[in-house]
Amino acid sequence: MAEASGSPVAEDASGGSVAVAASGSPVEWDAHGEPVVLDAVSAPDADGKPRRTTRRFPSFTRDTARPEGGGRAASSDAPAPARQWPILTVLTAVGLGLLLTALDVFRFGTILIGAALLAGAAMRWVLPDVGMLAVRSRFTDMVTYGVLGVAIVLLAMMAQPNPWLEIPFLDDTLHFTIRT
Repeated sequence: MAEASGSPVAEDASGGSVAVAASGSPVEWDAHGEPVVLDAVSAPDADGKPRRTTRRFPSFTRDTARPEGGGRAASSDAPAPARQWPILTVLTAVGLGLLLTALDVFRFGTILIGAALLAGAAMRWVLPDVGMLAVRSRFTDMVTYGVLGVAIVLLAMMAQPNPWLEIPFLDDTLHFTIRT
């Protein structure tokens, strides 16, 4: 192998010379002296020199992608609380529900918490920009908020003593698990 322009040179099948990068991938040079990467797995680095890349995620990320809901819910000239009103609405309702629960109004407090999550799911569905209320994709957020909200409301309505809602198979399941 000979050296040419800082890269080792190898002979290809036709007898011509082809530069080989330090990684071992073949490199051709265009008319301007820029490297042309031949290997689909290789890519030029920051200096323009070709290097082998991998499909693995890097150990350290240097940049992050903006989440789907990372935009603002209000214009940029509005103060921060006004831009984030959807999450503030949900958090305020959850806080009020926790306060009611702490003040021994358990059933109403937990129903309010579940209703706040259901309102968050509805806002995530209807509003194009919800600020920090968006955590994942729209579908995942709606399903997560909706399932948790419905579960909390149903459990609050089924809580003892004097449940507002009785689901027979759940009662039978509970008695079966306690007896055995």
